[in-house]
Order: sequence, then C-alpha cells, then structure tokens
Amino acid sequence: MTAEKYSAYLGYSFSHLSMTAMQNNIYQDTLGLVNATENEAQLPSRRLALQTALGIGYCAAAMPLVAQTAIKTPTEGLVTGEVTIDVQGFKMPVFRAAPKGKTNLPVVLVISEIFGVHEYIADVACRFAREGYLALAPELFVRQGDPNSYGEVAKIHAEIISKVPDAQVMKDLDACLAWADANAGNSKRAAISGFCWGGRISWLYAMHQPKLKASVAWYGRLEGQKTAATPEHPIDLVANLKAPVLGLYGAADTGIAVASVDRMKSALAQVAAQGNSAAKDSNIVLYPDAPHAFHADYRPTYQAGPAQDGWKRALEWLKKYV
Repeated sequence: MTAEKYSAYLGYSFSHLSMTAMQNNIYQDTLGLVNATENEAQLPSRRLALQTALGIGYCAAAMPLVAQTAIKTPTEGLVTGEVTIDVQGFKMPVFRAAPKGKTNLPVVLVISEIFGVHEYIADVACRFAREGYLALAPELFVRQGDPNSYGEVAKIHAEIISKVPDAQVMKDLDACLAWADANAGNSKRAAISGFCWGGRISWLYAMHQPKLKASVAWYGRLEGQKTAATPEHPIDLVANLKAPVLGLYGAADTGIAVASVDRMKSALAQVAAQGNSAAKDSNIVLYPDAPHAFHADYRPTYQAGPAQDGWKRALEWLKKYV
C-alpha cells in the first residue's frame, strides 16, 4: 500500500494536496502496528475487528487476539482499579496498581500504545506492581477521544492520536507524579515505561522531567516530520536527556527503520561525549528478527524470546536506577 492509497483510505485527496507531516507520521506508525511493508499493508476493517472481538477488555482495533499467549497477572495482594487525577481542573482517568498496605513506593508510569489503557496495559501495570512499584497508566487520549470506540488503527491515528499535543502529555504525566506523592508513592524514585506511541513518550519524558530516574522505551518512534502537536521528536532533544533510557527495538519493525535506530545511537554517543551522563548510560537493544509490538502478548506480533528478554532487562534497568 502506498502513502497515496493510505491517504485515500483516510478520506484525503492527493489530487488537491500533498502528503502532510501528520499523514506521513500516521502512515509510518500504522505500517508498524499492522506489521506490514508498504507493498503488503492491509489495514484492518471494522467488520474484521468486530468479528474477532473475543476479548472484551482489549481495544477492537488491536484485533485479532491471540488468546493463548496473553498473560494474565494475578492481582492477589495488590490494590488495582481506576483513579482520577486532577490536571489543572481536568479529571484524568488512570489505572492504578500497587502492593496493598505499602507506602513510599517507587513509581512507574506505564504508557500505552495508541489503543489506550486496555487489558494488556492494565496487566503490565499489575506486573510492575508485583515487583513492588506503584504503577500508573493514564488515559492520555481522553480529551481527544476513546480509542476503544474505533475498529481501525488508521482512524485512531487520524482522529485521535494526531491531535494529542506532546505538551499536554508532559503535563498529564507531571500530574501523575504529584498524585503519587500523596498516594503511597515517592516521585523521587520515578520511572516510565511505554510501548509504541508510549515508547516515544517515554523518550520525551526522560528529556522533560528532572525527577525521572529511568526510562524504558519499547519500539517508540525516534524521528519524523513535525506538526503543531508534535513539534520535536526524541532525536531532536537528545541534549536534554535527564534520565538514562533503555530502548528496546526490533530489526523487523516495518514502521521504525534500523537506520533510524542507528541515528539515535549516534546522537546519544555524540551527546555523551559532551558530558551528558544520562546519554552515556542509555542503551538501545535491537532484536534481529523482532517486529513492532513484539512485547504485546495478545497480538500476533508477540515474540516470547525478545519479549521476555526485554522485560528482564527493563526490571534490571529500573532496579539499577530507581
């Protein structure tokens, strides 16, 4: 599928306008999410999504599910459920998971893919909670729309994700840390871990928040064309890095080229040479045969080897720095 065909799918006409930065970024992200090359891309239909919607807790656009690999973490001994966090008067829903009866907990912000906080993201938060963290997974798209009401990846990108400003997300995450301090957490021991769209945010937040101790970015986009909502990308802000980042990427990712990962490695090395300790301590792991979303245990892209190794590395990273 070409960019022009993709644009037509979204309802844009290339006879009247050229590819915009927003469209191009959406297109590249969608290739990765559906694990396809430009020649192979077939965007999932709403009908297919609804036909395969067997797991009610998952976003329809993320279908089809692979139930036999989906992990379900026990919640005994945890406090779990939705809380609301005030962000300058706006009530933001957040999934919270934490060990029961514990205080002064280290904090992990769990940032979703474009599908929002569905069952997989909630389960990842529970996995962190079982490791002793206060895990917070905020609904960062809630002002713009609900991804769970969509059956198509492309339309989520075009109608919701492209309208979410990075600046808004940074403020929302700052509010999560402030809430954590008042609710059994310790923001002086804070980390972030995000997937896909959330992987990009995990890089950006490590360049924004001086309290942050560590970041784990799972296959987050590193560069791209700029829009009003996304004026800069991680590779543009490497000099601002305030916490070491563990980047986990797949060489078979059809949305994030290996060349892009290599450019980020070079940028980190250059900034590290200039004395940035967070850049010096950062590390990017590239799994040779892994596609995009290789950690998403509910999707066909899941690969147990890289997923399990990445999770082990993530926990070790947080233990080292948080």
